[in-house]
Amino acid sequence: MTVHGFPDGGTGPSAAAPRVGLFGGVGSGNIGNDATAEAILSYLTACHPDAVLDAMCSGPEWVSSKYGIEAIPWQWYQKRKRQATGVEEIAFKALGKGIDAFRTASWVRRHDVVIVPGVGALEATMHKVRPWGNSYALFLTCASGRLFGTKVALLNVGASPISQWLTRWLSTSAAKLAFYRSYRDTMSRDVMSQRGLDAEDDVYPDFVFSIPVPPYEPGDPQTVGVGVMDYYGTNDDRRQAELHASYVDKMKFFVQWLVDGGRKVRLFVGDTNGSDDSVVQEILADLRESRPDIDPTWVVAEPLSTYADLMQAMQAVGSVVAIRYHNVLCALRLCKPTVSIAYSSKNDALMADMGLPEFCQSARSLDVGQLIEQFTEAESRSVQLRQTLAERNAANEQLLEQQFPKLSALLFPSAGAVRTGADLESARGVNG
Repeated sequence: MTVHGFPDGGTGPSAAAPRVGLFGGVGSGNIGNDATAEAILSYLTACHPDAVLDAMCSGPEWVSSKYGIEAIPWQWYQKRKRQATGVEEIAFKALGKGIDAFRTASWVRRHDVVIVPGVGALEATMHKVRPWGNSYALFLTCASGRLFGTKVALLNVGASPISQWLTRWLSTSAAKLAFYRSYRDTMSRDVMSQRGLDAEDDVYPDFVFSIPVPPYEPGDPQTVGVGVMDYYGTNDDRRQAELHASYVDKMKFFVQWLVDGGRKVRLFVGDTNGSDDSVVQEILADLRESRPDIDPTWVVAEPLSTYADLMQAMQAVGSVVAIRYHNVLCALRLCKPTVSIAYSSKNDALMADMGLPEFCQSARSLDVGQLIEQFTEAESRSVQLRQTLAERNAANEQLLEQQFPKLSALLFPSAGAVRTGADLESARGVNG
């Protein structure tokens, strides 16, 4: 485990109870981000119950309501963007970047530890990533931590190659300034090593692997879970309508193929802000037009707002085809035969780590014929795949159990004996 900077272990604010801040894109509707934050909060609640917790995040109202902790927006402009238009909007955004530097520094300074929980903190795999968004906010946080001696920890984060030089510089600089870094896969560590960071940084599984799953249920073998996404390519594509239309058309065809073969379909989203739901509605409308006699209960959009909702809905299906990273991870956690349509190389890394590398293909070059073949093979090998997934899940859970006491010793060295095991299980039960 490599610690970066703070040779004296970090100074930070001194207090009997450690002040811990959660920073990142939490509470804005992304089910995976929220699940990762939930896993971190379970760890903190169990192992450091005296810690004073708060958050600086993208959805402060949701976080406060859900977890009962104080939370503020990570961007000053968040509360004003609905009120401004045109030139005023541009002026507010520019002003906000300066104000955010002072707001972030002030917030970080009040903490002993700031945790950036998992997710793609060092990625630019979505079409709408801009340098003055997440990358700038992360840079401000890590720079403030270095300035004031607050331990900023990037925990089990994802990373990807970034072609835009400013976005790449901000995210790389942020990572270099962090007190501690760990990655959720070796691919992410290798990417950051190529950017000049320590190749010996820790690699541990995504924190969502620590969230308990219900007892195994095979589900209905004739019901297929299909996870969709409002896909427009990567950040380099700058919202390619052609990619989006091609992806949606192919998913329509695949769902039609499932229905024509006597399958029921349950449609899942991974982001509850409405963007993914637009794809769901396109698929449903297409079925109503192309298959007007179909029983409407055969293809249903599952109402989801949390990771717990997603687990419950997926438990009832026999197999899953999905695109969003944490939809795929959830299916794998439930030991469902799974095919991943990868919008990012992190999906490939996840499927390889879980022993299913042959059941993944790129969303950009999605081949429906190959998808049908992969799906058919996954179903035919369901018993074998479930055994493989059960073994990989157990191994990942064990790795995270080993990481938690390491984190406690590193981030909270004066906290005394670390509470683990039964305490962590108890907190999971309460927070889950």
